[in-house]
Amino acid sequence: MDMNCGNLKKNAFRVTKQRGITASRVRIPGGHMNAAILGQIQHIAETYGSGEVHVTLRQGFEILGIPFEKIKEVNKALQPIIEELHINQGIADTGYSSSGTRNVMACIGNRVCPFANYDTTALAQRIEKAIFPNDLHFKIALTGCPNDCGKVRMHDFGIIGMTEPQFDPNRCISCGACVKKCEQLSVKALRMEKFRPIRNTDRCIGCGVCVHACPNRAWTRSKIRYFRLTLLGRSGKKNPRMGIDFIKWVDADSIVKIITNTYAYAAQYIDPQAPGGKEHIGYIVDRTGTAEFLKWAMKDVHLPDKAEVYSPLYWNGIRYSGLK
Repeated sequence: MDMNCGNLKKNAFRVTKQRGITASRVRIPGGHMNAAILGQIQHIAETYGSGEVHVTLRQGFEILGIPFEKIKEVNKALQPIIEELHINQGIADTGYSSSGTRNVMACIGNRVCPFANYDTTALAQRIEKAIFPNDLHFKIALTGCPNDCGKVRMHDFGIIGMTEPQFDPNRCISCGACVKKCEQLSVKALRMEKFRPIRNTDRCIGCGVCVHACPNRAWTRSKIRYFRLTLLGRSGKKNPRMGIDFIKWVDADSIVKIITNTYAYAAQYIDPQAPGGKEHIGYIVDRTGTAEFLKWAMKDVHLPDKAEVYSPLYWNGIRYSGLK
Protein backbone atom coordinates (compact mmCIF):
# COMPACT_ATOMS: atom_id res chain seq x y z
CA MET A 1 0.00 0.00 0.00
CA ASP A 2 1.49 3.34 -1.10
CA MET A 3 1.52 6.05 1.57
CA ASN A 4 2.37 9.74 1.55
CA CYS A 5 4.81 9.95 4.47
CA GLY A 6 4.13 13.65 4.98
CA ASN A 7 0.41 13.06 5.40
CA LEU A 8 1.13 10.07 7.62
CA LYS A 9 3.25 12.12 10.03
CA LYS A 10 0.86 15.08 9.98
CA ASN A 11 -1.87 12.69 11.14
CA ALA A 12 0.37 11.79 14.13
CA PHE A 13 1.43 8.40 12.82
CA ARG A 14 5.08 7.39 12.75
CA VAL A 15 7.15 6.16 9.82
CA THR A 16 8.66 2.91 11.12
CA LYS A 17 11.44 0.56 10.04
CA GLN A 18 8.90 -2.05 8.96
CA ARG A 19 7.39 -1.46 5.55
CA GLY A 20 3.64 -0.91 5.60
CA ILE A 21 3.53 -0.68 9.39
CA THR A 22 3.05 2.48 11.44
CA ALA A 23 2.52 3.59 15.05
CA SER A 24 -0.14 5.98 16.35
CA ARG A 25 0.91 8.79 18.67
CA VAL A 26 -1.62 9.59 21.39
CA ARG A 27 -1.52 13.03 23.07
CA ILE A 28 -2.01 13.22 26.84
CA PRO A 29 -1.65 16.94 27.74
CA GLY A 30 0.05 17.28 31.10
CA GLY A 31 0.35 13.49 31.37
CA HIS A 32 -2.96 13.32 33.27
CA MET A 33 -5.97 11.20 32.27
CA ASN A 34 -8.81 9.04 33.49
CA ALA A 35 -7.66 5.45 33.93
CA ALA A 36 -10.42 4.30 31.53
CA ILE A 37 -8.31 5.70 28.67
CA LEU A 38 -5.74 3.00 29.36
CA GLY A 39 -8.37 0.40 28.54
CA GLN A 40 -9.24 2.20 25.31
CA ILE A 41 -5.58 2.28 24.31
CA GLN A 42 -5.30 -1.42 25.11
CA HIS A 43 -8.32 -2.13 22.90
CA ILE A 44 -6.85 -0.23 19.95
CA ALA A 45 -3.46 -1.89 20.38
CA GLU A 46 -4.89 -5.40 20.50
CA THR A 47 -7.52 -4.88 17.79
CA TYR A 48 -5.57 -2.93 15.18
CA GLY A 49 -1.91 -3.17 16.18
CA SER A 50 0.60 -5.65 17.52
CA GLY A 51 -0.76 -5.46 21.05
CA GLU A 52 2.23 -3.40 22.16
CA VAL A 53 2.26 0.17 23.50
CA HIS A 54 5.24 2.45 24.13
CA VAL A 55 5.04 5.08 26.88
CA THR A 56 6.84 8.04 25.33
CA LEU A 57 9.30 10.37 27.04
CA ARG A 58 6.75 13.17 26.53
CA GLN A 59 4.02 11.43 28.57
CA GLY A 60 2.05 10.20 25.60
CA PHE A 61 1.57 6.75 24.10
CA GLU A 62 2.55 5.13 20.84
CA ILE A 63 0.36 2.24 19.72
CA LEU A 64 2.67 -0.04 17.77
CA GLY A 65 2.35 -2.42 14.84
CA ILE A 66 -0.54 -0.81 12.93
CA PRO A 67 -0.86 -1.73 9.22
CA PHE A 68 -1.39 1.23 6.88
CA GLU A 69 -4.79 -0.08 5.86
CA LYS A 70 -5.98 0.13 9.48
CA ILE A 71 -5.24 3.84 9.92
CA LYS A 72 -8.79 5.04 9.30
CA GLU A 73 -10.18 2.51 11.76
CA VAL A 74 -7.61 3.55 14.36
CA ASN A 75 -8.54 7.21 13.93
CA LYS A 76 -12.19 6.39 14.56
CA ALA A 77 -11.23 4.36 17.62
CA LEU A 78 -9.16 7.29 18.92
CA GLN A 79 -12.14 9.66 18.82
CA PRO A 80 -13.38 8.97 22.38
CA ILE A 81 -9.87 9.60 23.75
CA ILE A 82 -9.57 12.86 21.82
CA GLU A 83 -12.95 14.01 23.13
CA GLU A 84 -12.26 12.89 26.71
CA LEU A 85 -9.05 14.96 26.77
CA HIS A 86 -10.64 17.92 24.95
CA ILE A 87 -8.06 17.95 22.16
CA ASN A 88 -8.74 20.51 19.43
CA GLN A 89 -9.74 18.71 16.25
CA GLY A 90 -10.90 19.68 12.78
CA ILE A 91 -13.04 16.76 11.61
CA ALA A 92 -14.27 14.02 13.91
CA ASP A 93 -13.02 10.46 13.38
CA THR A 94 -9.94 11.64 11.48
CA GLY A 95 -7.51 11.49 14.39
CA TYR A 96 -5.03 14.23 15.12
CA SER A 97 -4.65 16.97 12.51
CA SER A 98 -1.05 17.80 13.41
CA SER A 99 2.03 16.30 14.99
CA GLY A 100 4.41 19.28 14.93
CA THR A 101 3.78 20.64 18.41
CA ARG A 102 4.85 17.97 20.85
CA ASN A 103 2.73 16.79 23.77
CA VAL A 104 2.77 19.37 26.58
CA MET A 105 4.54 17.73 29.54
CA ALA A 106 3.99 18.34 33.24
CA CYS A 107 4.99 16.98 36.62
CA ILE A 108 2.14 15.76 38.83
CA GLY A 109 1.64 19.20 40.40
CA ASN A 110 -0.22 20.24 43.52
CA ARG A 111 -3.08 17.82 43.02
CA VAL A 112 -0.71 15.31 44.64
CA CYS A 113 2.72 16.74 45.46
CA PRO A 114 3.08 18.84 48.66
CA PHE A 115 6.00 20.78 47.15
CA ALA A 116 4.17 21.91 44.00
CA ASN A 117 3.00 25.52 43.90
CA TYR A 118 0.21 25.17 41.34
CA ASP A 119 -1.98 22.80 39.33
CA THR A 120 0.38 21.84 36.51
CA THR A 121 -2.25 19.72 34.75
CA ALA A 122 -4.72 22.60 34.47
CA LEU A 123 -2.13 24.98 33.00
CA ALA A 124 -0.80 22.31 30.64
CA GLN A 125 -4.31 21.69 29.33
CA ARG A 126 -4.87 25.43 28.92
CA ILE A 127 -1.68 25.75 26.89
CA GLU A 128 -2.67 22.71 24.83
CA LYS A 129 -5.95 24.39 23.88
CA ALA A 130 -4.07 27.54 22.83
CA ILE A 131 -1.41 25.90 20.64
CA PHE A 132 -2.77 22.68 19.13
CA PRO A 133 -3.03 21.78 16.31
CA ASN A 134 0.07 23.30 14.77
CA ASP A 135 2.77 21.93 12.49
CA LEU A 136 5.60 23.94 14.09
CA HIS A 137 8.07 22.05 16.24
CA PHE A 138 7.65 23.35 19.80
CA LYS A 139 8.37 21.63 23.10
CA ILE A 140 6.76 22.89 26.30
CA ALA A 141 7.08 21.48 29.82
CA LEU A 142 5.78 22.48 33.24
CA THR A 143 7.01 21.72 36.74
CA GLY A 144 5.38 22.60 40.04
CA CYS A 145 8.40 24.01 41.86
CA PRO A 146 12.13 24.73 41.41
CA ASN A 147 12.96 21.08 42.13
CA ASP A 148 12.23 20.80 38.38
CA CYS A 149 11.20 17.16 38.30
CA GLY A 150 9.94 17.88 34.76
CA LYS A 151 13.43 18.86 33.50
CA VAL A 152 11.82 21.90 31.90
CA ARG A 153 15.10 23.62 31.06
CA MET A 154 15.56 21.12 28.24
CA HIS A 155 12.55 22.58 26.38
CA ASP A 156 11.72 25.58 24.22
CA PHE A 157 9.50 26.86 27.02
CA GLY A 158 10.01 25.75 30.62
CA ILE A 159 7.44 26.81 33.23
CA ILE A 160 8.47 26.57 36.89
CA GLY A 161 5.97 27.20 39.68
CA MET A 162 6.76 29.93 42.22
CA THR A 163 5.00 31.28 45.29
CA GLU A 164 5.48 34.45 47.31
CA PRO A 165 5.56 33.11 50.89
CA GLN A 166 3.11 34.84 53.24
CA PHE A 167 4.17 35.10 56.89
CA ASP A 168 1.78 35.31 59.87
CA PRO A 169 3.82 36.24 62.98
CA ASN A 170 0.92 35.29 65.24
CA ARG A 171 1.31 31.65 64.22
CA CYS A 172 5.10 31.53 64.42
CA ILE A 173 6.52 29.49 67.32
CA SER A 174 10.15 30.55 66.64
CA CYS A 175 11.26 26.97 66.01
CA GLY A 176 13.52 27.88 63.08
CA ALA A 177 12.39 24.92 60.98
CA CYS A 178 11.81 27.15 57.95
CA VAL A 179 15.29 28.69 58.20
CA LYS A 180 16.91 25.27 58.53
CA LYS A 181 15.06 23.80 55.53
CA CYS A 182 15.70 26.86 53.37
CA GLU A 183 19.41 26.44 54.11
CA GLN A 184 19.36 22.67 53.46
CA LEU A 185 17.05 22.48 50.46
CA SER A 186 17.02 25.92 48.87
CA VAL A 187 19.05 29.14 48.68
CA LYS A 188 19.40 30.43 52.28
CA ALA A 189 16.84 33.19 51.80
CA LEU A 190 15.75 33.11 55.46
CA ARG A 191 17.48 34.10 58.68
CA MET A 192 16.33 34.36 62.29
CA GLU A 193 16.17 37.83 63.82
CA LYS A 194 14.64 38.49 67.25
CA PHE A 195 13.16 35.00 67.21
CA ARG A 196 11.38 35.58 63.91
CA PRO A 197 12.32 34.43 60.38
CA ILE A 198 13.23 37.24 57.96
CA ARG A 199 12.99 36.62 54.22
CA ASN A 200 15.52 38.10 51.81
CA THR A 201 13.20 39.00 48.94
CA ASP A 202 16.06 39.44 46.47
CA ARG A 203 17.47 35.99 47.19
CA CYS A 204 14.14 34.12 47.50
CA ILE A 205 13.31 31.91 44.49
CA GLY A 206 9.70 31.31 45.52
CA CYS A 207 10.14 27.59 46.02
CA GLY A 208 7.79 27.21 48.99
CA VAL A 209 10.13 25.05 51.08
CA CYS A 210 9.40 27.30 54.08
CA VAL A 211 5.68 26.64 53.68
CA HIS A 212 6.24 22.90 53.61
CA ALA A 213 8.59 23.01 56.62
CA CYS A 214 6.51 25.16 58.98
CA PRO A 215 4.72 23.00 61.61
CA ASN A 216 2.17 25.69 62.47
CA ARG A 217 1.26 27.27 59.11
CA ALA A 218 2.98 30.55 59.89
CA TRP A 219 4.15 30.42 56.27
CA THR A 220 1.52 29.93 53.54
CA ARG A 221 1.57 30.12 49.76
CA SER A 222 0.37 33.28 48.06
CA LYS A 223 -3.10 33.18 46.52
CA ILE A 224 -1.62 34.66 43.35
CA ARG A 225 0.19 32.07 41.23
CA TYR A 226 3.60 33.05 39.93
CA PHE A 227 6.03 31.34 37.57
CA ARG A 228 9.56 31.40 36.28
CA LEU A 229 9.69 31.14 32.48
CA THR A 230 12.80 29.66 30.85
CA LEU A 231 13.58 29.78 27.16
CA LEU A 232 15.06 27.69 24.39
CA GLY A 233 16.61 24.67 25.99
CA ARG A 234 17.17 21.76 23.63
CA SER A 235 18.96 18.53 22.98
CA GLY A 236 19.89 17.55 19.44
CA LYS A 237 22.87 17.19 17.17
CA LYS A 238 24.39 20.62 16.59
CA ASN A 239 24.17 22.67 19.76
CA PRO A 240 22.51 21.10 22.83
CA ARG A 241 22.01 23.60 25.62
CA MET A 242 20.08 24.39 28.77
CA GLY A 243 17.21 26.84 28.74
CA ILE A 244 17.89 30.13 30.50
CA ASP A 245 15.78 32.29 32.80
CA PHE A 246 13.67 34.82 30.89
CA ILE A 247 11.10 36.15 33.40
CA LYS A 248 10.47 35.40 37.07
CA TRP A 249 7.31 36.27 39.00
CA VAL A 250 5.40 36.11 35.73
CA ASP A 251 1.68 35.22 35.51
CA ALA A 252 -0.02 32.46 33.51
CA ASP A 253 -1.78 34.85 31.11
CA SER A 254 1.54 36.36 30.04
CA ILE A 255 3.10 32.92 29.56
CA VAL A 256 0.31 31.76 27.27
CA LYS A 257 0.51 35.00 25.27
CA ILE A 258 4.30 34.77 24.89
CA ILE A 259 4.03 31.18 23.66
CA THR A 260 1.31 31.94 21.09
CA ASN A 261 3.22 35.04 19.94
CA THR A 262 6.26 32.85 19.37
CA TYR A 263 4.28 30.63 17.02
CA ALA A 264 3.60 33.70 14.86
CA TYR A 265 7.30 34.62 14.99
CA ALA A 266 8.37 31.11 13.98
CA ALA A 267 5.87 31.01 11.13
CA GLN A 268 7.37 34.26 9.83
CA TYR A 269 11.04 33.25 10.04
CA ILE A 270 11.21 29.46 9.79
CA ASP A 271 13.70 28.17 7.24
CA PRO A 272 11.60 27.19 4.18
CA GLN A 273 14.13 24.44 3.48
CA ALA A 274 13.84 22.92 6.95
CA PRO A 275 13.29 19.15 6.70
CA GLY A 276 9.61 18.36 7.02
CA GLY A 277 8.86 22.06 7.51
CA LYS A 278 10.13 21.80 11.09
CA GLU A 279 12.90 23.81 12.75
CA HIS A 280 13.65 24.15 16.44
CA ILE A 281 12.70 27.61 17.66
CA GLY A 282 16.17 28.11 19.15
CA TYR A 283 17.81 27.88 15.74
CA ILE A 284 15.42 30.51 14.39
CA VAL A 285 16.32 32.87 17.27
CA ASP A 286 20.02 32.20 16.67
CA ARG A 287 19.53 33.24 13.06
CA THR A 288 17.32 36.32 13.49
CA GLY A 289 18.76 37.60 16.76
CA THR A 290 17.27 37.87 20.23
CA ALA A 291 15.97 41.43 19.75
CA GLU A 292 13.77 40.41 16.82
CA PHE A 293 12.47 37.41 18.75
CA LEU A 294 11.59 39.58 21.77
CA LYS A 295 9.78 42.10 19.56
CA TRP A 296 7.41 39.34 18.47
CA ALA A 297 7.24 37.38 21.71
CA MET A 298 6.37 40.35 23.94
CA LYS A 299 3.76 41.91 21.64
CA ASP A 300 0.65 42.87 23.67
CA VAL A 301 2.04 41.12 26.76
CA HIS A 302 1.13 42.90 29.98
CA LEU A 303 3.42 41.65 32.73
CA PRO A 304 2.48 42.03 36.40
CA ASP A 305 4.32 44.75 38.30
CA LYS A 306 6.22 42.11 40.26
CA ALA A 307 7.66 40.45 37.12
CA GLU A 308 11.41 40.67 36.53
CA VAL A 309 12.76 40.24 33.00
CA TYR A 310 16.31 38.95 32.64
CA SER A 311 18.69 40.82 30.34
CA PRO A 312 20.80 40.18 28.41
CA LEU A 313 19.73 36.75 27.18
CA TYR A 314 22.60 34.49 26.23
CA TRP A 315 22.53 30.78 25.48
CA ASN A 316 25.64 28.68 25.65
CA GLY A 317 26.18 24.99 25.07
CA ILE A 318 28.21 22.38 23.23
CA ARG A 319 28.70 23.23 19.56
CA TYR A 320 29.42 20.35 17.22
CA SER A 321 28.94 22.10 13.88
CA GLY A 322 32.22 23.26 12.37
CA LEU A 323 34.42 21.04 14.53
CA LYS A 324 37.38 19.42 12.78
